Amino acid sequence: MRKIGICGAFLAGFIVTAVQSGAAFSGSQTARLTSPKADRVVVLKTARKLVLIREDRVLRMYRVALGRYPLGHKQQEGDAKTPEGTYTLDSKLEDSAFYKAIRVSYPNEQDISDARARGVEPGGKIMIHGLPNKLSAARVGHPMIDWTQGCIAVTNRQMDEIWRMVDPGTPIEIHP
Repeated sequence: MRKIGICGAFLAGFIVTAVQSGAAFSGSQTARLTSPKADRVVVLKTARKLVLIREDRVLRMYRVALGRYPLGHKQQEGDAKTPEGTYTLDSKLEDSAFYKAIRVSYPNEQDISDARARGVEPGGKIMIHGLPNKLSAARVGHPMIDWTQGCIAVTNRQMDEIWRMVDPGTPIEIHP
């Protein structure tokens, strides 16, 4: 299991408490072009939430779909799990099979080492992305069904907001 640290665990607890209490954080509001940039992205897999944060302030929160087998850390190529740990959002792709995508820097050195020790490939191409270019939300069951191969999926409208508010180089913490 990946260790994220006390600060990350505290933040995750704070966000889960806010979600459970019905705090008014919403990705459904239209982002203005002048929206502040996030300096961190946090994903809470169990809660199915992606949170954009700036200076410990929640900017936006979105409901997400994950890999088809969401429990546990990604172990190898093809396991359809979403990784857990701290990574970087390292590049944006407008030309993909999905409506915009931001690449997660999985696998890191530890992921590669762990996979090699088990004699498997770690996999890759983990992204935050919108819906498939040729399928609707209803067709894939978004967001009620975890339908990706390990990625973090949002609606296209939400992806537009995330695209504007997250720059390459932004850290992402993915919690169980």
